[in-house]
Amino acid sequence: MQFFRSKQVVIAVVVFALLCVGTVTFLGFSRTPEKPIPAIETPKVGEAIHESIGVSVEGRSLDAYTFGSGKTHLLFVGGMHGGYEWNSVLLAYQFLDFLEVHPEAVPAELSITVIPSLNPDGVFKVTGKVGRFNLTDVSSDTETLASGRFNAHKVDLNRNFDCKWKPEGIWKSKTVSAGSAPFSEPETEAIKNFIAKDTPSAVIFWHSQANAVYASECEKGILPETLTLMSVYAKASGYPSVKAFGAYAVTGDAEGWLASIGIPAITVELSTHEAIEWNQNLSGIQALFTYYGEKEQLQR
Repeated sequence: MQFFRSKQVVIAVVVFALLCVGTVTFLGFSRTPEKPIPAIETPKVGEAIHESIGVSVEGRSLDAYTFGSGKTHLLFVGGMHGGYEWNSVLLAYQFLDFLEVHPEAVPAELSITVIPSLNPDGVFKVTGKVGRFNLTDVSSDTETLASGRFNAHKVDLNRNFDCKWKPEGIWKSKTVSAGSAPFSEPETEAIKNFIAKDTPSAVIFWHSQANAVYASECEKGILPETLTLMSVYAKASGYPSVKAFGAYAVTGDAEGWLASIGIPAITVELSTHEAIEWNQNLSGIQALFTYYGEKEQLQR
């Protein structure tokens, strides 16, 4: 009899314990903690999504910064010619600073990517700096500045794209290396892969110092949307609009390659090698924001 009572007590204690555990679990608690759910990192308001799209010949990062998440994707590129056109790099960084302070400037319909320097090795030749630099860092030596146009393989990157490519290109009256084949350079291959992955709606390249906005074309002529892109930017910024660059023959250029694959692209040439002409370019940028924002709304 004593054994039977002890057994009843044990059973009662076990049942009570199970009920307690069930009650605790029901109330949302557990004696065995669950594995925490990893937090999803999202950028803060005004903070860009940063990615490295590749590295240069000398191993410097090719950085891209994206603001907004709209369907229409605009890509802005500076520093194709490195330190020789260092003001195009500073203009791109000024644009990044503006977007960080004014994220509301990007319409909800758009996403904006900025690659401030496609040729960081060329910039380093002239400034001795990686990434951002100051005016005081820029070399005043003419030969150093000219050498900064090319990458570390001494290739003119804007002759290394797949549009009428030739092993040698022309820059002013000089013959320059265009690489061993289209996209032979890590810098041009990186932007090719980025564009293949993200397929921008339009691409804007900043150069200097021809003081104009140029359309792009390859072997099938100028895309209709390219003419609109050129006109919108030129009218707002005050730069002259020019359909074709005629000073000398250009082969293997990035803008022409984009035209060949159906992506509108323009070249915005600053008027000097020294100034970023921020107000003019901001007006052109804002005009593009308005144009593409309204266009996306109409297509809904």
